[in-house]
Amino acid sequence: MADTALARSRGHVRAAEQGRPPRRPSRRPSPLHLILIPLSAVMLAPLIWMVLLSISTEAETRRFPPGLPSGVHWQNYLDAWHQGPFGHWLLNSAIVSVSCVIGNLVLCSLAGYAFARIPFLGNRVLFVVVLATLMVPFQIVMLPTLIVMQHLHLTDTLGALIAPNLATPFGVFLMRQFFTTVPKELEEAARIDGAGRLRTLASVLLPLMGPTLATLSVLTFLNVWNDFLWPLIAVQSPGNMTIQLGLQNFQGQHFTNWPVLMAGTVTSQIPVLVLFVFAQRFFVRSIASSGLK
Repeated sequence: MADTALARSRGHVRAAEQGRPPRRPSRRPSPLHLILIPLSAVMLAPLIWMVLLSISTEAETRRFPPGLPSGVHWQNYLDAWHQGPFGHWLLNSAIVSVSCVIGNLVLCSLAGYAFARIPFLGNRVLFVVVLATLMVPFQIVMLPTLIVMQHLHLTDTLGALIAPNLATPFGVFLMRQFFTTVPKELEEAARIDGAGRLRTLASVLLPLMGPTLATLSVLTFLNVWNDFLWPLIAVQSPGNMTIQLGLQNFQGQHFTNWPVLMAGTVTSQIPVLVLFVFAQRFFVRSIASSGLK
């Protein structure tokens, strides 16, 4: 890598001495594009089909073989918005998702810092136990979690959706691994200046871990926003439903209005897509910085 960079810089110097612009690196497509482009098309096909169904008529969604819509029917989106408290469902999902993101950033940062920097009896054993919970399916702990929510009188409230997701084992693991990559000299310098552990964590370490915090925020938001099983069990009132649970109301026992359902689904995925597009660069930084230890 160093030899290649050195040769490239020498070539630029020669080109400048000869009065001609430096040669730009070739942007020929890689052979991997022959594999990546078809895979991308396969992954985008369901999303494209969902959008096409959302602008079709009900008769066009039932014809065989399926085809393109005859026109763009934006009325489906208005019907999806007015046939139920769609705005209220979106607000509930936003409240639950943002609350869980804040809880994970605070609690997982504290737990990850404790596992990475504070020596205490059973540190490694407790961390292994936390990692072991990642292998436990949610279906196993679903009923005990519901019983705990009942004892806390949180069932059929937004609190029942927030409390179990305030801290996650994956978040603790992610923060702990990135804390181990930060040089200890930074903490020692802060302690010499009189800062305690919490002040060091808040003022020195966390500002250096922007990509990690952004990655944890996006992953937590996506997981909570798209969750369907736990809200289905913990919430019964229409006023406390999230957007994923509210979309179920568009499905009947004998009849489903597919254009309206797909229009609601597309609307529910817009915040997720926008968040992922803006946070994509943080994923790259997070993955790159994880290998610097």
